[in-house]
Amino acid sequence: MRSWAHRMCALPPGRPLGPAGGENFLRSRPDVGYNRPMLQTARPKKKSQPKAPVHEKYLEAFRWMLLTRTFEEKLASMYRGGRITGGVYIGKGQEAVSVACGIFLQKGDIFAPLIRDQAGRSAFGEPLVDVARTYLGSRAGPMRGRDGNIHRGKPRDGSLMAKRGRGEKNFIGLTTIGEGGMQTGASHEGMNIAAVEHVPLVVVATNNHYAYSTPNEREFACANLVDRARGYGFEGYELDGTDLAQCLDVIGSAVTRARAGRPPQLVVASTLRLAGHGEHDDFRYVTDDIRKEPFAIDCLQRAEAFIKERELADAPTLQRWREEAAEEVENAFSAAQSEPVPNGDDEDWSAISRRDLVDEIGEGESS
Repeated sequence: MRSWAHRMCALPPGRPLGPAGGENFLRSRPDVGYNRPMLQTARPKKKSQPKAPVHEKYLEAFRWMLLTRTFEEKLASMYRGGRITGGVYIGKGQEAVSVACGIFLQKGDIFAPLIRDQAGRSAFGEPLVDVARTYLGSRAGPMRGRDGNIHRGKPRDGSLMAKRGRGEKNFIGLTTIGEGGMQTGASHEGMNIAAVEHVPLVVVATNNHYAYSTPNEREFACANLVDRARGYGFEGYELDGTDLAQCLDVIGSAVTRARAGRPPQLVVASTLRLAGHGEHDDFRYVTDDIRKEPFAIDCLQRAEAFIKERELADAPTLQRWREEAAEEVENAFSAAQSEPVPNGDDEDWSAISRRDLVDEIGEGESS
């Protein structure tokens, strides 16, 4: 059974998407377009057809991807050298999806990324030095040296429903999840209530084809995860997670639709995690056949090849960007390594959600 997004693209002109006699809900609404990348796949292009314009955020997104890859390669090296305590989970091969999740958000939006979403975190505004501080246990970091990489960042007041209850406008929430996480009860409950309450939400599911070492065929039986969108009451789209242009186009459009009051959005991206589940995992369970699939292409290499093909940046510029990324990474780690770690004898740590209250009480006592 093909996914409904695929079926949408394959329909002859004028044929409705829904039941017989129903309206084509995409064509009847000017603010919702076809899943253009999939449409282009279904309809071969003519050689004389002009090239599509490059997304205005393409080069910015590429530089966030490059910075993330450089940072995580350094991080993995430090882990193997015994400099990092705990787990290291990198997003190699998933940076294009991740950066598109963070780059369209604005002040007041809620971003709930996963451990492989450093590209999106950086594009959303997380300082790289705070990431280094968290991994190295610096007391100056967001977690005050009390947690590893999984929980970090400053909490945001309330949730989408709370923000709406306070009368706030023009905000959305975007969360990421893996295809393995989509099989849990909490995910089903959360997506159901999001649709029932019609909250401005975008869920970006990255199908990297393995939940740790469990392959797709042992995770779910439906033809494609995007088929679930209609069951929940979401609008659903799928994309090639190795293609930065598609990621920017589809995820950016989903953010726009959610902000405009459309139903919650589900975007399913197909890619392959090009590293182990964590740096402790050699991912030998990934078969040679899987590594040859189109979704196993390195998204960073593909984006750089596109930049060269379109002459968006020359070789010296690309080299300068690499050097600038390397310098920023070195500066972040150098700063974090020079900072003190927590001392249990005099630590005034408290739950992060209460930090402001503790600081306020401390200031009152000292005055």
